[in-house]
Amino acid sequence: MTVSGSATLDRAKTWLAEDPDPETREELAKLIEADDTEAIAERFAGTLQFGTAGLRGELGAGPMRMNRAVVIRAAAGLAAYLKAKGQTDGPVVIGYDARHKSADFARDTAAVMVGAGLRAAVLPRPLPTPVLAFAIRHLGAVAGVEVTASHNPPRDNGYKVYLGDGSQIVPPADAEIAAEIDAVASLNDVPRAESGWETLGDEVLQAYLARTDAVLAEGSPRSARAVYTAMHGVGKDTLLAAFARAGFPEPVLVPEQAEPDPDFPTVAFPNPEEPGAMDLSFATARAQAETPDLIIANDPDADRCAVAVRDGDAWRMLRGDEVGALLAAHLVKRGATGVLAESIVSSSLLGRIADAASLPYEETLTGFKWIARVEGLRYGYEEALGYCVDPEGVRDKDGITAALLVTELASELKEQGRTLLDALDDLALAHGLHATDQLSVRVEDLSVIADAMRRLREVPPVELAGLAVSRTDDLAEGEGGLPPTDGLRYALDGARVVVRPSGTEPKLKCYLEVVVPVAERSGLAGARVIAAERLAALKRDLSVAAGI
Repeated sequence: MTVSGSATLDRAKTWLAEDPDPETREELAKLIEADDTEAIAERFAGTLQFGTAGLRGELGAGPMRMNRAVVIRAAAGLAAYLKAKGQTDGPVVIGYDARHKSADFARDTAAVMVGAGLRAAVLPRPLPTPVLAFAIRHLGAVAGVEVTASHNPPRDNGYKVYLGDGSQIVPPADAEIAAEIDAVASLNDVPRAESGWETLGDEVLQAYLARTDAVLAEGSPRSARAVYTAMHGVGKDTLLAAFARAGFPEPVLVPEQAEPDPDFPTVAFPNPEEPGAMDLSFATARAQAETPDLIIANDPDADRCAVAVRDGDAWRMLRGDEVGALLAAHLVKRGATGVLAESIVSSSLLGRIADAASLPYEETLTGFKWIARVEGLRYGYEEALGYCVDPEGVRDKDGITAALLVTELASELKEQGRTLLDALDDLALAHGLHATDQLSVRVEDLSVIADAMRRLREVPPVELAGLAVSRTDDLAEGEGGLPPTDGLRYALDGARVVVRPSGTEPKLKCYLEVVVPVAERSGLAGARVIAAERLAALKRDLSVAAGI
């Protein structure tokens, strides 16, 4: 073994001696005994980086994996940050999903908080992330932690941190917490209580459900029938309770995906956007004697909401941008006031809706950590199926309240003999057909993403899909008053492209939009053909330009 390999082995042995989890201790001990230098080096090549998404990674032993030792250090860093800022008056409220190790990570976090002299309150069982986001402000907490990897693969878990305003952390708090985590030299230096934290009852959940009532208009129609999938996550009971309170027909469940299952046996990736993830939902809808009006899907922690509708003889998923525009137009029609906001990768249609209603509009960087902080926010959305329809209740995306609101809209349209597709046609006639798509490349080697971004910067495209690039914004330079981020934005005549590395997955994401004017309803079909051709050409040309 080389000198550096010997140092890595020493680190592994030190880690093993401190690891509080019998499972990861056994895993690491076997690797050391087998002298599996490659596997050991992979686990000790660095540390999981704590950033604006908190922590997220594959479960396993070592500092490059999600495990109890990593979580204890993260909790200690958060506790030290809160104490340094004098934010100790309220509890740290902790929620968790149903993934492998989530309950352990939540309990470890509570033990560290109490050991640091802070108060901790843990939600009573696996619940949707929006319930945790609501609980922070409802309980007057100084911070919140949600143990979840959202829609990541089964082998992953994560650690999402909120501060006392109910919003996810942003710079500089992330870097300051990361510095406190790095200052933890040994787990033996971290006091952990055996007890002393509060396990909450159902009062917080009931308060959240009572808050969902405010999302709907008093006396609005409640007739739309839905098929619902929880995608093996924690959304089912909360969504059913919210729908029952609202007076909607009880959704038909996709039975194979209704109950929490950390192995996600029916899907390759538990994300409604992934190919095949909605197949069981479509099959359940087709099996109903009375055709449902819509299909609703939550991701495993229920902060996202997907919608599918009947389109001719088939069911199709609406894009996040389509649902985002529908909800915005619905709220505007109901007389909503305040700022409409979205991320820079979402459709420009929201800006047109806001302008037509004389409402303020803002763009932010990707992520609800930014959208939720928009001053005066009334509604915010992101194309990745995230919608904030009640920012005073939940300052984050919320798949439960979004499901309620889209079902209210479907009910209103149903009473008029119309559908969500008809409402989308109305928006296209009023503002032009805004069609969006995504070129998403999942990689094993992250250098592929870095190479693609470097190539685009060094040889910027001057034309895409036959359209001249009129402007290129390097978002790393903080264009348009936004904080710097790794991304590129191209403006074209009737089109827009944004390219960025994913913040939560090993993906390069390219967000495409074309806008085609439509003069009358008879021109909609032709406009969709034109839009589809331009989107396909954008994908093709961008793939070449990025070398992917």
